[in-house]
Amino acid sequence: MDEVKWIHRHPKAEDLRIGLISWAGTYLTFEAYKNTVTATAKSLGRRQTCELLVSNEHETQAVVRLKSLQGFYLLCEGDGTVCYGQPKNSHHGCFLLHFHRNSKWTLQCLISGRYLESNGENVFCNSRVLSAYHMWTPRPALHVHVILYSPIHRCYARTDPTVGRIWVDAAVPCLEECGFLLHFQDGCYHLETSTHHFLSHVDRLVSQPSSQTAFHMQVRPGGLVALCDGEGGMLYPQGTHLLLGLGSNPVRGEEWFILQHCPTWVSLRSKTRRFISVTYDAEVHATSERLTPMSLFQFECDSESPTLQLRAATGYYLAQRHHKIVMANGHPLESDTFFRVQWNYGRIILQSLSGHFLGIAANGLLMASASLPGPNEEFGIRLANRPFLVLRGRYGYVGSSSERDLIQCNMDQPDCIHLLPCRQGIYHFQAQGGSFWSITSFGTFRPWGKFALNFCIELQGSNLLTVLAPNGFYIRADRSGTLLADSEDITKECIWEF
Repeated sequence: MDEVKWIHRHPKAEDLRIGLISWAGTYLTFEAYKNTVTATAKSLGRRQTCELLVSNEHETQAVVRLKSLQGFYLLCEGDGTVCYGQPKNSHHGCFLLHFHRNSKWTLQCLISGRYLESNGENVFCNSRVLSAYHMWTPRPALHVHVILYSPIHRCYARTDPTVGRIWVDAAVPCLEECGFLLHFQDGCYHLETSTHHFLSHVDRLVSQPSSQTAFHMQVRPGGLVALCDGEGGMLYPQGTHLLLGLGSNPVRGEEWFILQHCPTWVSLRSKTRRFISVTYDAEVHATSERLTPMSLFQFECDSESPTLQLRAATGYYLAQRHHKIVMANGHPLESDTFFRVQWNYGRIILQSLSGHFLGIAANGLLMASASLPGPNEEFGIRLANRPFLVLRGRYGYVGSSSERDLIQCNMDQPDCIHLLPCRQGIYHFQAQGGSFWSITSFGTFRPWGKFALNFCIELQGSNLLTVLAPNGFYIRADRSGTLLADSEDITKECIWEF
């Protein structure tokens, strides 16, 4: 099979959501009562998150609507009040979005010409004269574990820990080095690598965040972002090797990256502990004892459907073909590329739409031939590009706090949970200080245990998972903010974005 170019996917709708921060540092909020809009929240949650719907865009401005996650639109009324609801006509709820050089946005009501502003508490549209009170800072609301794609160079950013640099030269984002944590703090962003180093203004990686690792972010509709130092320097790929560094002369829009949630790549092993791998003639075998890029598959699964697609690093999908053979030559919308998923305590069972289960033949070929699943049809699965987890639930990120000794699930800034694989699908959870997660008799967790416990991870979507705790219950987010393992069934509070 000839190698193909990896086709970059457009960002998903959830990758394009934003929060708007006022001049006072508070977030625009769709309140739960009386269709009220305020700017009092100190952190970014579901009611501070909105979708930006663009109807017309130019270099310095765009016509937009802001839609809440509850399905309501931001509306400016004739008397200057701001509320949310459904638009009454084609222009109602439309704003002229202006992009400013200081990374700020202003939103001008298309009907009245007045600017959206806040006094640090209330939100209204009264003035046609632009001032600092009309400035809003956009903050991407996607999960902090991201990849950066350069549409100009058609490559992804990649950390090189051996030399302490970041290059924009990865054709396929299948390695953990392509993932970054994007931390937001005091109005600036810090880019952390998978080895927990930070990109600095002198293009080197450093061990701690500081003012020299703080970048301002310019945001455009469609997931486009550019990072700058606030003094005229922009981050963009430079030189023949495309080193990511600060400069003042980007050409052709080199400074713009598409920001997306880090994709999930997995490896699969047969009962003989051989890796499922793609050969150059598109056949799929379980004969390799070594993990190679050809043994990695992007896990693509809609949380609303029990079907899965596995995309190889060649860009093609696994598909059932004639004589029940599975080949890596499928295309995105082909029905033969979809497989039903069953989980068995960290191991995965795949069933083709023809009803047959995938297993390994005597010659090592992957085939869909079994009518019932047995040990030969169970595959060990391991996260291939995730040395750690960052979990976000219904109430915020999972993390620890100096004010509480229990692990919380409503944090604005997450902790990294380092994964120590002990067998397929089973991991030890290690806290940032090197200690292990421990569980109490109440199903709560502390981050300073001395002994490693077994946690079972099961993927529920492309970037969604559930965790079965050592006590046999699923881990869930509790409205109180405390992380709990007490759920027998998988509920919405048990689903974690990672």
